[in-house]
Amino acid sequence: MVDRVIGRHEGKEGGPLLVVFGGIHGNEPAGVKALSMMFKMLEVEPITNPSFEYKGTILGLIGNRQSYVLQQRFITRDLNRIWTDENVERILKTDKSLLQHEALELREILDLIHNELATRRYSRMVVLDMHTTSSFGGIFTLPTNDEESIRIALELHAPVIRGMIDGIEGTTLHYFRHDNFDIPTVACTFESGQHNEELSVNRAIAAITNCMRTIEAINPDNVENVHDSILIEYSANLPKLSQLHSMHPIEVGDNFRMFPNYKNFQRVSKGEQLAEDKNGIIRANADGMILMPLYQEKGEDGFFLIQKIEGY
Repeated sequence: MVDRVIGRHEGKEGGPLLVVFGGIHGNEPAGVKALSMMFKMLEVEPITNPSFEYKGTILGLIGNRQSYVLQQRFITRDLNRIWTDENVERILKTDKSLLQHEALELREILDLIHNELATRRYSRMVVLDMHTTSSFGGIFTLPTNDEESIRIALELHAPVIRGMIDGIEGTTLHYFRHDNFDIPTVACTFESGQHNEELSVNRAIAAITNCMRTIEAINPDNVENVHDSILIEYSANLPKLSQLHSMHPIEVGDNFRMFPNYKNFQRVSKGEQLAEDKNGIIRANADGMILMPLYQEKGEDGFFLIQKIEGY
């Protein structure tokens, strides 16, 4: 079994705790690879740049270790759909020896984070959840409805999609918030590209770097412009800010099949045939852009429809 902790880098000065997840879904390796490279970069940076200082701590974690080894999205339940307050409370009250699969993964993650919070005084906790999609197309950032989450998302220089937290339940975005921890807590999700696209790793590194700068864990003067350029270039001609319009949930036994060749941010028209299931053809219920069309075996969402927020 792989280690859950990809790396940990602690600065001499106080500051935030930045928790970065890779592999919350086991078939999404880009975030894990990006974090492995990031910790190597942080280790050598003070040698090549004596003025470099890190404030606080960055902790890189593999979310679903069991499914990551198997290179599949999850074992029994989607780890990014079980972070409801009620479910987490139940898992924390259950004897750890009785927990299995994703419930055990969640418990081990929280035990580790709470232990980290107990070892050092932090100004706040920021959670960055790194993902990729089964479809090609643009990169994007998913904030919560918290203003600070939206600010961080916009600073990552990728399209920001608002309202996703209202369309689905039980994600890391839902749980990592102020009232579940003893310090101010904010979360943000970054989608860096297609699962197995090599450039998804580069874009993930750029996003992590920009996040560290935005939360003032590192000095902006120590961030190369290339990290901004990578994200800005790939986001060219994509809407800066969009809103979730609707989503198509999938139930077990639906036999959902997405029609081929759809990409993130591809424009679709109301009535357009997008997919099919046991009940027949599934059509777009509005004009907009498609997001995360499902091209993998496991998943609870067939696709999302988003619409550009005018003025951005």
